[in-house]
Amino acid sequence: MFDTALMEMARLKVGDQVTVSIHEGGAIIITPIRAVIDAERGATVAKRLIGKNRDLFKRLS
Repeated sequence: MFDTALMEMARLKVGDQVTVSIHEGGAIIITPIRAVIDAERGATVAKRLIGKNRDLFKRLS
């Protein structure tokens, strides 16, 4: 169980999944498990964002 300050520093929310590793020296490593999208979904989202922001990208180029 973590207190609120530790949760905020680790950018964790109640219900987030984590991996916990305990090393020989006694160090406890807590690594959040972040959702990963596949390449196909990433390409679809990127194309949609580029399309929505086409005017902005033209002004910036």
